[in-house]
Amino acid sequence: MPASASGGPTRSGCPRTRWAGLPVHGVAPVRLARSTEGRLTMSAPADQIALTTSGITRLIDRIQTAGYVERRPCPTDRRVAFAAITDTGREVLDRAAVVHARNLRAAFGEFGEPDLTALDTLLDRLRKAASDIP
Repeated sequence: MPASASGGPTRSGCPRTRWAGLPVHGVAPVRLARSTEGRLTMSAPADQIALTTSGITRLIDRIQTAGYVERRPCPTDRRVAFAAITDTGREVLDRAAVVHARNLRAAFGEFGEPDLTALDTLLDRLRKAASDIP
């Protein structure tokens, strides 16, 4: 089995995504960056990436320690805390996006237009099917 960037094996042969030296549940920081005002309630990423609330709290703790996100109180509800991406976190995501795009071009470089069109159609169907699951 191929080794990841951290030296550990990966099932697909692709390097594991790492952020601040931590394996990242890939979409949590990206969801923050793409959200309105660059922040989400703590429960929103947990719902979106199928982690428990305690799991997302631990993940945000690690990413916060690295300086990529910060917790902000909700101005209208003391019970709510937001996880917000920092400027440093956005810079890391911007750099990672360049590498990700390069890797995608390399991975799909041998695919012809008909293959890419078929894959796009299948992924659209998968997204729709997944969004219909309660």
